[in-house]
Amino acid sequence: MNAHLKIVAVEPADESVPHVLVIDDATVVRLYYRQILEAEGYVVEEAINGLEGLEKAMQGRFDLCIVDVNMPVMDGFAFLHALRAEPATHFIPALTTTTEAGLDDHRAALHAGANFFLVKPVARPQLAAYAAALLGRAAK
Repeated sequence: MNAHLKIVAVEPADESVPHVLVIDDATVVRLYYRQILEAEGYVVEEAINGLEGLEKAMQGRFDLCIVDVNMPVMDGFAFLHALRAEPATHFIPALTTTTEAGLDDHRAALHAGANFFLVKPVARPQLAAYAAALLGRAAK
């Protein structure tokens, strides 16, 4: 029996399209953010907690992380500390989202390594504008 192998060339991912990692334990929130970000022309991947997000960030190419603060397994602050500690990922911009609106919460997010801090619920234009700013693009 003669087996024939067919070699298929895989096209590399378009490096000009920003890749965004959305990390949130709420499915509805992840889908809402995905809808907004994909409408802006970004490629979106999701993670359900900080640990899964960190694993994906270490294995993939991401231009932005959008991170919930309150999650099981690994919260957003621990994710940010770990992201900033790794040479391969320390440069990735990060936007935190949370229902906690206090000044101490804002400071904690920035101390952990967030570039921006948004309070939920995050409006569509607000998420699009902050993502665009962190990616160096104009919002649509």
